[in-house]
Amino acid sequence: MSMRLKLKTLFQSGERVTLSGVADGAEGYVLAEMLSHNPSIGEWCYVARDSRRAELLRQSLDFFAPSAEVVFIPAWDCLPYDRVSPTPQVSAQRMTALARLQTPPGKGSQRIILMTANAALQKSLPPSVIPKRVWRTKPGQIVSMGDLVAWLEGNGFLRVPNVRETSEYAVRGGILDLFPPGDEAPIRLDFFGDTLESLRHFDPETQRTTESLAELNLVPASEAILDDDRIQRFRQNYRAANGTVTKDDPLYEAVSEGRRYPGLEHWLGYLEPELVPVLSFLPEAPVVLDHLLDDALDDRSSQIEDHYQTRLEHKGEGAIYRPSEPDLLYLNSASWSELLQQHRTVSLTPFDVLQESHAGKVVLMGGRQSRTFAAERAASDQNVFDALIAHVTSLAEAKNRVLIASWSEGSRDRLAQVLQDHGLTRQRLINSWTEAKGLQNGTVGLSVLEVESGFSFDRFAFIGEQDVLGDRLVRKGKRKRRDADVLTEAASLNEGDFVVHVEHGIAQFAGLQTILAAGAPHDCLELIYSGGDKLFLPVENIELLTRYGSEGSETVLDKLGGVAWQARKSKLKKRIRDMAEALIKVAAARALKTATPLTLDDGVYDEFAARFPYDETDDQLSAIDAIADDLGSGRPMDRLVCGDVGFGKTEVALRAAFIAAMSGRQVAIVVPTTLLARQHFKTFADRFSGLPVNVRHASRLVPAKDLNETKAGLETGEVDIVVGTHALLGKSIQFRDLGLLIIDEEQHFGVRHKERLKELKSDIHVLTLTATPIPRTLQLALTGVRELSLISTPPVDRLAVRTFVSPVDPVTIREALLREHFRGGQSFYVCPRVSDLAERKAFLEQHVPEIKAIVAHGQMPPRELDDVMNAFYDGQYDVLLSTTIVESGLDIPTANTLIIHRAHMFGLAQMYQLRGRVGRSKTRAYALFTVPTNMKLTTTADRRLRVLQSLNSLGAGFELASHDMDIRGAGNLLGEEQSGHIREVGFELYQQMLEEAVAGLKSGDLDSDIPDHWSPQITLGLAVMIPESYVPDLQLRLSLYKRLSALETAQEIDDFGAELIDRFGPLPEEVDHLLKLVFVKQLCRRCNIEKVDAGPKGMVFTLRNGTFPNPAGLIQYIADQGTLAKIRPDQKIVLIRDWPKPLQRLKGAAVTLSQLAGIAEDADQEAA
Repeated sequence: MSMRLKLKTLFQSGERVTLSGVADGAEGYVLAEMLSHNPSIGEWCYVARDSRRAELLRQSLDFFAPSAEVVFIPAWDCLPYDRVSPTPQVSAQRMTALARLQTPPGKGSQRIILMTANAALQKSLPPSVIPKRVWRTKPGQIVSMGDLVAWLEGNGFLRVPNVRETSEYAVRGGILDLFPPGDEAPIRLDFFGDTLESLRHFDPETQRTTESLAELNLVPASEAILDDDRIQRFRQNYRAANGTVTKDDPLYEAVSEGRRYPGLEHWLGYLEPELVPVLSFLPEAPVVLDHLLDDALDDRSSQIEDHYQTRLEHKGEGAIYRPSEPDLLYLNSASWSELLQQHRTVSLTPFDVLQESHAGKVVLMGGRQSRTFAAERAASDQNVFDALIAHVTSLAEAKNRVLIASWSEGSRDRLAQVLQDHGLTRQRLINSWTEAKGLQNGTVGLSVLEVESGFSFDRFAFIGEQDVLGDRLVRKGKRKRRDADVLTEAASLNEGDFVVHVEHGIAQFAGLQTILAAGAPHDCLELIYSGGDKLFLPVENIELLTRYGSEGSETVLDKLGGVAWQARKSKLKKRIRDMAEALIKVAAARALKTATPLTLDDGVYDEFAARFPYDETDDQLSAIDAIADDLGSGRPMDRLVCGDVGFGKTEVALRAAFIAAMSGRQVAIVVPTTLLARQHFKTFADRFSGLPVNVRHASRLVPAKDLNETKAGLETGEVDIVVGTHALLGKSIQFRDLGLLIIDEEQHFGVRHKERLKELKSDIHVLTLTATPIPRTLQLALTGVRELSLISTPPVDRLAVRTFVSPVDPVTIREALLREHFRGGQSFYVCPRVSDLAERKAFLEQHVPEIKAIVAHGQMPPRELDDVMNAFYDGQYDVLLSTTIVESGLDIPTANTLIIHRAHMFGLAQMYQLRGRVGRSKTRAYALFTVPTNMKLTTTADRRLRVLQSLNSLGAGFELASHDMDIRGAGNLLGEEQSGHIREVGFELYQQMLEEAVAGLKSGDLDSDIPDHWSPQITLGLAVMIPESYVPDLQLRLSLYKRLSALETAQEIDDFGAELIDRFGPLPEEVDHLLKLVFVKQLCRRCNIEKVDAGPKGMVFTLRNGTFPNPAGLIQYIADQGTLAKIRPDQKIVLIRDWPKPLQRLKGAAVTLSQLAGIAEDADQEAA
């Protein structure tokens, strides 16, 4: 019987059907066939055993059934009875999906509702409630902004100063910004009174609007809604379940006050009168059950019960947690079976099932798993692509149509090229199932489709890329968010921070003050100097300030008007100049040296690249291309590759090593620890297997005999690639022809090692890899002395580190460690001090006796520490209880849970590095930052934890390093002599001065001094400020002032004004004055005028250092003015005018200074 007939008569003889012989990976194909042969059934439901299967099926349906509407209903992405809520994205995705189910599919169209086992067992709001929870509006409608804000607050949205993430909103005057869950971009609502004037999308990075919208449909950001009725219901149910409630129950207190409590959704049954299973939304839909679904449902049911019982057992420990009964929120096994009885069901299995052994109807589909090429991959004497072509040819001869599925466009193109090189010329790129059906016999189709493994049906063979090349991982492109934004917020000025004023030195920032200047209000930054002296700096001169460095450092304030600051600064200028000269000499010497160009032909290289199981990120590709160019340029390479932990720096090194080794040169990879050496050796040996390249390992973990062989091989040239610790830099090791040196985790090498490297590397290529470079290295790159490649795009699934901050809770910690243990993984438990380790070890023995923990810290003897780390790496222990030593370079793919004890004691970069140790494989990773119960955090510690929690889109290691440079200073850039000079002027100013010195020398200007930073002072008697009523958030106001001070042209100032109108509404008069004043300030800079005072009778201006770019032009201008202009004895220039009103002064000053700027520029043009 044909497949068409089998599927057309699917439910003719009963409502329980089993399809046997549905090979793994073929579910999407079979489901698409079921839909096309049963057009009268409008809705189908598919229950997958886990979210990975559901995601693969969704992509498979895009290919096989593109016209069907797929609605995915996710489960909550947290554990049952957790202390955290599901993420707003997941909650919103659920609410959006459930809202879509309220409207039936269109006439003639079909819909597939896709869910996981976890989602199927979880109850949700009933269908009748969902439409009432959607908020709809259009421009022109009357909308009360107060009502909308109340709705947002009650429905799980978070109020912030600047909207950047899902489920946030901000209010500024008549403008409301919000980021609806499920939308690609946030939306700006512009109100006039109570009328909604416009709806526009805007870019969260620039905050500028992009396109208009016709209407807005908002769904709640959480399923738990807090309105008066629900709060009342919750209080009644909670008291009924738990008896009297004491004052110290934070959940009860929070809900009673109408506040949202973390993890509130786990008590949804107390808030709502009724919750129903998702399947009750689909009374008519047949339910397709995934293979092994029953096992997944049983596991989930027992997990729910276990978590519930554990919470009950530990009720009195840590922060209070009183769980609601499981039946309120989840279906049990009996109620699930009962629910399925009301639906037609189709069970899928890859095995052949006999009708006799099975209740219900069995349909034999006859699908088979595709062959895998694992044996050919493992064999060093066989080429996997030759084997693939032989297999494809035999399939085509048997009259099968063949389709090879790659995981991405890039890997498809590369595979097509490699297959062509191996002789497969009859190939065609296929983009849809319709095209695939039209394939001619003997032509192989190449498509983009994620399948775990291939399959064959009905003379049609599907081969997956994984079958050929082994495990593949692919990254989905996600909305990029600049992590720099978050870091800017963390690094913004706060009251009490130390700052450096270019003219007056180190002071403490006391906040923004509005003072009267020349009779008009003016925003100024209040700076406090030694002895309590105060300086008020006008906001338009904010660029004279730089941040000094870290919080809490022992900082001595300068005396206002004292000479010590100027003396320190001029002394440093000379030092910086000398240093810049030396740096330029080093760079120039390198530029003059030559090295043998290393190049390869594309075919060999493509085959090596195809072994990489991931899709390269854009940053990775540009780093690889830059390195290939450097290696082929004929000059020694000196490149720093900065990439986050696990972002694919090793692959960049592998490609570089491949080019060098295949060109006949030796490669040395130097790493800081024996463990890392072992790990890298394994990676390199695996990737180079089957190639004529000899890879060896040199560290103290290698037996002496092997080590001696390696040394001898390096001298004779038999060893091509060696991986080792800094012992490789020892005098006893000689290379015959070293061509490339790769230094990994550069921040762990001391200066002495680097000096030895410099001796080695006068004419060899050097590639340095690091996640958070030490400040000196970063500075060399930033000042343009070394080449820099940044890899800031996260690879596959690396965005999955879920980060939680919670009070110390034995149950949460126990659950986190056991969850990792039972999924076969390992965990890190990190403490800030060695003295904490014994107490935490005792805690683990008492609360989590099932796991084996081992202690490691930096005070252990190095050999013992290495042994401990190796034992953990080999999986002999479940938990590594340690101090921060784990932050260096360890790659343990099985370790996917990190718990940090007393997280408030760690620095930002440190926590970030630590968090990068987990989530390095396909598995979802968790980071739990615990802080002592009931402890009040300092504002900086709280801010650090919040920043880290929001930095979920990784890739900020580089910004964090520069942030860290800010805190630690950068040291001297040359040799062993460390420089404390940065401390003298603060890091930002030091960096500015050094960059200017290097740039000056590069341009050949050898005699000029480093210019001082200066800013014109302008007094016009105008109100100049951004009022608090216009931009209420202080940090935001300060950052706007800072940006404004950096603008240089009239066009930039106009654009900035347009952005302000766009973001905050029409410009108040004071802001308009501020923008015009900044324009006047830029004119002053061009004329070298440092001070302008204007009043009713004209203006007086002072030239900086008494010089004007075009003296003859200025004298002519003054002469032309006659009696309206004169030069005073103190060299100030007076222009007599009649300007009784401040606005006239502003316009008049702008016109006059524009004329003077024109005269100044004439001199520049003549000089040119």
